[in-house]
Amino acid sequence: MNRRRLDSLLKAFAKVRILVVGDLMLDRFVWGSVERISPEAPVPVVHVNRQSVHPGGAGNVVANVAALGAQVDVVGVVGRDEAGRELRLALAALGAGTDGVVAESGVVSIQKTRILAHGQQLVRFDHETAEPPPRLAARVLRAALGRLEGVGAVVVSDYGKGAIGPGLLQRFALEKAKRGFAYVIDPKAGNYAAYRGATLVKPNAVEAAQAAGLSLRDASALDEAGRILVERWQCEGLLISRGEQGMSLYRGRTVRHFATAAREVFDVTGAGDTVIAVASLVLAAGGSLEEAAFLANCAAGVVVGKVGTATVSAAELREALGTGRAGRAR
Repeated sequence: MNRRRLDSLLKAFAKVRILVVGDLMLDRFVWGSVERISPEAPVPVVHVNRQSVHPGGAGNVVANVAALGAQVDVVGVVGRDEAGRELRLALAALGAGTDGVVAESGVVSIQKTRILAHGQQLVRFDHETAEPPPRLAARVLRAALGRLEGVGAVVVSDYGKGAIGPGLLQRFALEKAKRGFAYVIDPKAGNYAAYRGATLVKPNAVEAAQAAGLSLRDASALDEAGRILVERWQCEGLLISRGEQGMSLYRGRTVRHFATAAREVFDVTGAGDTVIAVASLVLAAGGSLEEAAFLANCAAGVVVGKVGTATVSAAELREALGTGRAGRAR
């Protein structure tokens, strides 16, 4: 990859506007230390040192887009509760447009509380509504359609929590064909049948095999899954993240592999959100699918070296490119 060309794409991020639509979550981290076991039960006693709150799920995609200097609007669902208020405030603090965030009575805002000691996660507590009301689908669609004007990319961050449905996905495919924005999807099992017409879809290896109806017996099975999904989803590109083995980009019947860019892995929380954010920004800035995959792989290598829900900046990406931490493409 040409370094000057990649640097020009990073500079172009500031002129890009992205719309992120998906399942919003509040990530709460409780940081502490363990020095003894509880006398009440065989569990560690965590002495709490500090707490932090971050947008998670689709909110972490928003955070990554904002950290890279682009304009971003968000559409999703929260409850009329304290966690929902915290989440909207956290998104607004990033500079994101939050008028598209739908607040719904009877919905519990999705909240994940992680307890960490000495850099290791001990336990996680989840709060969420089991079945969001069906009426939410129409409200999310209206909010999203009202924010499409002037966007360079639409990102669907599907965590399978109810904000994303087939009707929304089908409408985005139609709008992409009409308006010409990049349409990028981070998929989840419940909507596999509805992912069609995207610019790029980014499953991990397990999701790709599951969606293609294959078992991950070896590398050839993953290649087969990639080619099946490109045809089935009629997408321009399919980017499969493969953990420590890097990423693979499928276009038609061709594949290009990108070796992992990570030096050390401390926490993979939210790394997929970073990948989808960077890839969408590159495409919105006029970059190719190969350039999007290359820079997204580079960004993943940076963010997994951090603990907790993290983001990557343009300066960090430039440093990784300059020090050869972008991974090799073949």
